[in-house]
Amino acid sequence: MLSFLLKRATMAVVVMVNVSIICFVLSNVAYDPAIGIAGAQATDEDLALIRQTYGLDRPLLVRYGEYIGNIAQGDFGVSYLTKRPVLDMIVERLPVTALLAILSMALALAIALPLGSAAALWPDTIIDRLAQLLAVAGQAIPNFWAGLLLIVLFGVQLRWLPISGSESVAHFVLPSITLGTFAMPPLIRLIRAGMIEVLASDYIRTAKAMGIRPFQITFKYALKNAVLPVVSLSAVQLGFMLGGSIVVESIFALNGVGYLAWQSMSRSDMPVIQAIVLLISLIYIVLTLLADLLNAYMDPRLRSARK
Repeated sequence: MLSFLLKRATMAVVVMVNVSIICFVLSNVAYDPAIGIAGAQATDEDLALIRQTYGLDRPLLVRYGEYIGNIAQGDFGVSYLTKRPVLDMIVERLPVTALLAILSMALALAIALPLGSAAALWPDTIIDRLAQLLAVAGQAIPNFWAGLLLIVLFGVQLRWLPISGSESVAHFVLPSITLGTFAMPPLIRLIRAGMIEVLASDYIRTAKAMGIRPFQITFKYALKNAVLPVVSLSAVQLGFMLGGSIVVESIFALNGVGYLAWQSMSRSDMPVIQAIVLLISLIYIVLTLLADLLNAYMDPRLRSARK
């Protein structure tokens, strides 16, 4: 288990380094940071002075080394607009985004697990067709359109729920539904396919022949093995929610990291954008690593297969 952990951790570090390189190069080659500091109306003399003051005229490799050194010390730079430390701005808003992602994933799993399992237990029935219909509809409907429909119906017409802000749990209901329904379709399909495959396996037929109760076969043996790939997919989906919450947070005016990213992109605040990309990538990589370790713990065959 220790060797498996070291290999996965090494891969995670390599991926994170590559992400940092790509992020830094793109933000400094495809965009001139001096313009973000001075503004679009700055003259060539102003830009040259700013490049010299901030060290932007130095070689890219030297600046990247300094950038990584600062990150290692917890310094992600200062916002061009607010002049505040970028890390402080992100930490202030991260709880909102984390709560939105957790509630959305909980909703997606609460619907996908029973519905996908039921679709596998009773294939080609109305339950199976309903599961496939929800999976297709959830995948096809864009987040922004679903969010606007929920706002019009439950916020404007019925006035049941608030449509903007993050002051209470009620403010997270509509955004969680919007983001959760987008994560639900692949979970439904994966659970259904996994359950069908497991239920057709030899050891399940043996358990039935031994007279073990169907309820015990389904939930103690079949679901336990079918849920293994769901753990990895849930980690991927949760990381995707952290990064993909930009649209949802913008629609519902949630004061989270996604909304901060949208504001920073619209104002060309590059240090904030760089930090958000790196932190979300780090969270995504850590979640994937934890999912692999959990799967290896639950199924020892994975550890021996990856040695």
